Amino acid sequence: MTEKIVLAYSGGLDTSVAIPWLMDKGYEVIAVVLNVGQPDADFDAIQQKALKVGAIDSIVVDAQDEFADHYVAPVIKANALYEGDYPLVSALSRPLIIEHLVKIAHQQNATAIAHGSTGKGNDQVRFEAAIHALDPDMKIEAPIRDFHWSREEEIDYAKEHNVPVPIGKASPYSIDANLWGRANEAGILENPWNQAPDDAWGMTVAPEEAPDEPTFLDLTFEQGVPVALNDEHMPLAAMIKKLNQIAGANGIGRIDKIENRLVGIKSREVYEAPAAAVIMAAHHDLENLTLERDVQHFKPTIENKLTNMIYEAQWISPLFDALMAFIDQTQAVVNGTVKMKLYKGNAVAVARKSAHNSLYDEDLATYTSADSFDQEAAAGFIKLWTLPTTVFEQVNHVHSEEKQHD
Repeated sequence: MTEKIVLAYSGGLDTSVAIPWLMDKGYEVIAVVLNVGQPDADFDAIQQKALKVGAIDSIVVDAQDEFADHYVAPVIKANALYEGDYPLVSALSRPLIIEHLVKIAHQQNATAIAHGSTGKGNDQVRFEAAIHALDPDMKIEAPIRDFHWSREEEIDYAKEHNVPVPIGKASPYSIDANLWGRANEAGILENPWNQAPDDAWGMTVAPEEAPDEPTFLDLTFEQGVPVALNDEHMPLAAMIKKLNQIAGANGIGRIDKIENRLVGIKSREVYEAPAAAVIMAAHHDLENLTLERDVQHFKPTIENKLTNMIYEAQWISPLFDALMAFIDQTQAVVNGTVKMKLYKGNAVAVARKSAHNSLYDEDLATYTSADSFDQEAAAGFIKLWTLPTTVFEQVNHVHSEEKQHD
């Protein structure tokens, strides 16, 4: 009996070539593509291409709202930026894609899942770790990793098996995109001394070409998640799309980064995440207003661990769930509105308010006659701060006397 295999399909050359390769191994291929907000993607064309190449079925899943609500929202609440810069664009979509691949594999009685990751990228680990976590008995095929072909040999194989090859000069870049941003690598970007050329960017204008007048907008949050843009309530996915356009037009969200990959090498990545840049800056600013000091000071420790776990394919784990429960608990008070100023590549919070959760007391903070702070109470802080020094001196004195007796 012929085995069925579910292929994570993008419509590109690599995963299209994977279809006849898997067929040659004796599989019936079911191509699955997830719509997680890839800009300009023609999903009907992608679906038909898989069938034309030889897949027995081609499935498109619209997962934009699911991606935003269940994957993007948690990283907003956790201020998740890998190594302080990368908003987990590609890493964030993988657990959702894999969840649907496994689900469809079970529905279709497939015995295996295939992905198009290479042997030197992070995604092979993300795909395979999550597949094993959800179904340890599921077989995995990695055609691109196992090809060991040059690009020219891959194109020759495609032509031999009637796989459409784009006419004209191929893009030198490897690009992955979704709602939360766009990742770009390879080509001229492989040399870290080369500046990213204009054609490396696809979601943003150059900051110097952005409008000469700033754009102001208000972001309203409920429990750490943005729910309204300029007082207009909308689903998170729709808001991200709108902010990508607004912020991108202001040159915001460009990241040029040397990154430590999970597989142990450094890579040069160019990211664009306009909406993420605005939302994350606004969220962090609102936390400054609403979180108690000890919570605010400790939360980055949890954030860093969570961020690394997402990057390193550990979304599906008991520790991730436990740390996320802490994050969710902190967000109960992160309610309010932040006014953002967007100007030539910069997204800056310029005003903020929280009707019920603000910990800012103007009468305590003011230096005017309205000041209600009891300054005499500050003496207690001074004694507290000098205590460790005093204790340290006493300990040294005791040690000194012990040495003299010796």
